[in-house]
Amino acid sequence: MDDAHDYDAIWRGSGAAIWRAVYAYAGGRRDVADDAVSEAFARMMARGAAVREPEPYLYRVAFRVASTESLDFWHDRVGGDLSDGSLVFTDPEGLSLELVIDDSGDEPLVAKHPEIPDEHALRGFAGVRAYTRDVDASRPLLEGTLGFEPGFVARGDRRSGFYVYDEAERRGVQGAGTVHHVAWASTMEDHEEWRTVVERAGARPTPVIDRFYFRSIYFREPSGVLFEIATLGPGFTTDEPLEHLGERLSLPPDFEHLRDRVEPLLTPLPNPRAIQPPSPAPR
Repeated sequence: MDDAHDYDAIWRGSGAAIWRAVYAYAGGRRDVADDAVSEAFARMMARGAAVREPEPYLYRVAFRVASTESLDFWHDRVGGDLSDGSLVFTDPEGLSLELVIDDSGDEPLVAKHPEIPDEHALRGFAGVRAYTRDVDASRPLLEGTLGFEPGFVARGDRRSGFYVYDEAERRGVQGAGTVHHVAWASTMEDHEEWRTVVERAGARPTPVIDRFYFRSIYFREPSGVLFEIATLGPGFTTDEPLEHLGERLSLPPDFEHLRDRVEPLLTPLPNPRAIQPPSPAPR
């Protein structure tokens, strides 16, 4: 793409579809979609041939397990590279996943499944790894503004998560096998203030986007990775009871009219309640 005519062709061929996708992602905010798409094409024009240069990206997600025995169990189940305190493997799309022994001291968030013994179950999210050229570029925002602990650990009232950079001279290509963004949680009461704090620090957060089940803001940290700060509420029980969550596709009211178009495009997921053995009857 070496001249403006190439960008004109992109816009004529795909501009409307791009705008609709961004509009949906922005929760129906026309102003957000207009700004985002306009900025993206302005950057393309300004960068010229460098438009092919990919962005920094998140390339690995880590989860916690209880012990070395748990790592051995999962190594037998999924394969991968087993080392001291860690198992690294890839999912079907090539995303790098890691299991690490939980030494956080956090309350575990245990995943239940009939095929997995309780002592080897995943104990929650541990952190993510991202590529960057300059680890220190993001330090003022992460530690000074967002309150990460040294080593880039985000700690809440009940759990923590690490955010680790690996330096790489070549910039990766975002797509299948990478993570689009990393989300951090906020209370409903603090959410607007977080947006103000991030904006004062020089980032460019989106307006608050109402996703019905929660509210979000998005911004890029200085290394280029996309961050989300999402509220802990109102929650997924807003429109269905807890005991039936996951049994059918839930759509926010603004998108319910698209159900007949959306459902055929999605890969059906098994209902975990249907494959769990029945609980023994009380005596």
